[in-house]
Amino acid sequence: MEEESMTDNPLGEVYKMREGTRRPRTALLLTFVVLVIAALVYSRIMAYSLAPTIQPAHLQILPLWEIPLVYIWDYLTHGWICLLFAFVAAGLVYEFMPKSLITKHMGSGKVQGYALAAGFAPFFTVCSCTMVPLFAGILYTGAGIGPAISFLLMAPAANILTILLTGEILSWEIAVVRIIASLVTAVAAGVIISKTPWGKRIEAEHRPNLGVATSSTETVKPPLDERLTGVLKFGGFLGRRILPYFFIGLLVVSYLVAFLPEELVATYLNGVGGVLLASVIGGPLYTPTLVEIVLGRGLMDLGMSGAAILSWLMGQPYDIPNMIATSRIVKWKVVLTYALIAWAFSVVLGLAYGLLMSKL
Repeated sequence: MEEESMTDNPLGEVYKMREGTRRPRTALLLTFVVLVIAALVYSRIMAYSLAPTIQPAHLQILPLWEIPLVYIWDYLTHGWICLLFAFVAAGLVYEFMPKSLITKHMGSGKVQGYALAAGFAPFFTVCSCTMVPLFAGILYTGAGIGPAISFLLMAPAANILTILLTGEILSWEIAVVRIIASLVTAVAAGVIISKTPWGKRIEAEHRPNLGVATSSTETVKPPLDERLTGVLKFGGFLGRRILPYFFIGLLVVSYLVAFLPEELVATYLNGVGGVLLASVIGGPLYTPTLVEIVLGRGLMDLGMSGAAILSWLMGQPYDIPNMIATSRIVKWKVVLTYALIAWAFSVVLGLAYGLLMSKL
């Protein structure tokens, strides 16, 4: 009987078959991830340009229909490594980062809550509108309104995808300054709103959610091959949401690079007036993350100042679609407060960067 039970075990055979297929699948997925990372490291060692290099004069002699095709091809031949790495990195973070830590430790308005909000937000590689559901989930599970607002503003402005592409396409100086500026803005907005009567009211409305019972059942993590598959699926999900807008943006930028007069950019997107104008058009007008960066590169090549670029980039978290969606969760007083704070900081920090680094 014992010998029969050992040799005739269908469940055991199924388990062995699954294990036999999981190992090569896991090895294949790991190899792909390692190769993507190695490709980016190699490109950095060899100092390859990951941004478009074609000049306006070359575009101007082409037929109108051919201009975006040539520009997009030029971009992809340089930037495909950066794009591929960014989406894979986003999937790794999404799949392997312990999200429960965020909601567990952000329930108070103490320094710890803001530190976690600012520290974890960059690992959520989403644009401003897709950030809203995450913001709602954090708020509904008991996070204080201050840390939740900091999380809402920090993630789209300074997530890993945004910063990586800002550094590669614009400059790493602007990328580092963008992180600092986004951090200061997000924490300041969170602290200020947490002190307002309307901010306290919203926090009180969601406070009963803290009493919701949680399951004590231990969560079983999926096998490694399934998690690595999830990495690629999430990267693909982001790609489907972002890349169509990205290519539309490249199309628009190709014509701007070819035909926008440099004198116009040099006149209106420089100096104090340039920072003010950039803060207005970069904020309320929704521009997807990749589009705003590549558009900023095109404008910078035409003479837009570094200070105006920074102010332009800092407008990402308070665009109109974001504000409308967020107003359904925290009412318009909170929304208009953080939008006003974010706009003011985009101007002040843009001017400060311009003056300190002579980029005005």
